[in-house]
Amino acid sequence: MRGAVSIGEAAALYGLAPSTVRWWEQQGVLNTPARYGVKRRYGDPDLRRIGVAYLCCVVGTMPLDQAAIVTSGTSPHSAWQGTVGAQITQLEERIGELEAARDYLCHLLSCTDDDMAECPVLEAELRARTPRGRIAVADLVSAARAARGGGQRREGAADRDGKASVERPPGDESPGGCLGCGGPLTRGSRGRPRTYCSRACRQRAYRIRRSGRA
Repeated sequence: MRGAVSIGEAAALYGLAPSTVRWWEQQGVLNTPARYGVKRRYGDPDLRRIGVAYLCCVVGTMPLDQAAIVTSGTSPHSAWQGTVGAQITQLEERIGELEAARDYLCHLLSCTDDDMAECPVLEAELRARTPRGRIAVADLVSAARAARGGGQRREGAADRDGKASVERPPGDESPGGCLGCGGPLTRGSRGRPRTYCSRACRQRAYRIRRSGRA
């Protein structure tokens, strides 16, 4: 088949493994190419579409189901533009989280104690930057007992990865309230659960975090 290349050559063009191209095809990110006998053959249109998939999945870090909306070539302009916009929103949230992490670690470098747990300003840091600050009890042991309460998970408790979560009633599988205003969230049919009800709320919360670190 002239004017076409093998899957190995198509993958090599973008520094991918052939298995990645096959996986993208299975997940609907790429259309199934023509075959010559039993082997896949990729022409110029196929190679262009693999390039689009690379830009979405690798450069844009889009989940495969969302990338498929952009790369399939069958979605209306408004549909794939909306998907890209949603990914930008998620990236902005992640950027804010990463900037907050970086800023605190830079602040941490100013500690002069050999053992940070013995730092004289640690208690103030815990009150300002962790859920411990929500408990108006002077010493940590009493605060831990108060936090435990009836043994139920409290709002702002951290999961195994250290990420804050919101307490939910038993059997409630919907997302928690907006982290900016506390209002209800609309659950999307695709992608990760939303954490803010609007871009304005997300930006307001980010500005508050930034001003608190100033």
